[in-house]
Amino acid sequence: MAVKSIDITGLTKRYGEHIAVNNLDLSIDKGEIFGLLGPNGAGKSTTILMLLGLTEVDAGCVKVCGIDSGRYPLEVKRKVGYLPEDVGFYNDYSGLQNLMYVARLNNIPEEEAKERALEILQEVGLEDVKDNKVATYSRGMRQRLGLADVLIKNPEVIILDEPTLGLDPEGVKKFLQLIVRLSRKKGMTVLFSSHHLHQIQQVCDRVGIFVKGKMLAEGKISSLAEQLFSKNTFTLEGAISTAVQDAAEPLLSIKELVQKIKQIKGVAQVELNNNQFVIESQKDVTVELSRLVVQSGYGLNFLSKKEYGLDDIYYQYFQEGQAHEK
Repeated sequence: MAVKSIDITGLTKRYGEHIAVNNLDLSIDKGEIFGLLGPNGAGKSTTILMLLGLTEVDAGCVKVCGIDSGRYPLEVKRKVGYLPEDVGFYNDYSGLQNLMYVARLNNIPEEEAKERALEILQEVGLEDVKDNKVATYSRGMRQRLGLADVLIKNPEVIILDEPTLGLDPEGVKKFLQLIVRLSRKKGMTVLFSSHHLHQIQQVCDRVGIFVKGKMLAEGKISSLAEQLFSKNTFTLEGAISTAVQDAAEPLLSIKELVQKIKQIKGVAQVELNNNQFVIESQKDVTVELSRLVVQSGYGLNFLSKKEYGLDDIYYQYFQEGQAHEK
């Protein structure tokens, strides 16, 4: 049985008439990178505040590393590192001095803190600028220092709330690679909250789609596709040529070929137009399809496969939002 780093049941938070988080259930395994994906105002940050014990829970239960966040918030904070979208530092201190200050706040002995800080600064790529004042740091450097700030107390769980805002594409790429590497190396659980689909898709083991305080769907991207596009998880596009290959048997007619394709297990729909086809199926039928086309005496000009990505899934939920919220 997998150890749960985060276990949420029936979590609800109201602000007057507004329900910010509505009966949320979520569990995240130890060592997992989980992506909480939703638009601004979906309730992601409110959920994080309740996870950290920074705001009261109206209903339900939140446990982090087996500790009730509402009853024992200080114990939870010792286990969790939190990186908000904009990290505050003492700009007149160097990167190393900022880390040492945080270490003292966490009661880490001076010698151990210095050793740990230098190691972490190397891991996040700030070793060469560790003695520079933070006022001189770029946005990307500040975010990496923020991650170092989180890591100094050896947390079991890291919560990242829109951590890549303001970073250029190269900075985003490096930051995401750093998150994955550190999570795998140290066995840490990561909750990554964002409204950027492709960033979530690049790094997360599982994804939760969070809209208007509700978790509309949750799981691996492939399983979310199966839930939404049950008969259309895979789409194959291709084109055939009518040039006869060295076949002993005569060619099947186009109509007969289409019928044969429909008989492939898993195929849901076949469209053929001017020798170009689009096939929707429950599974990947690339091998069976190409074999059938060639054995039927046709040439295969091209064949490409599309698997529904997170953007398809995300927008499909918005298109069908009312149906999912009923």
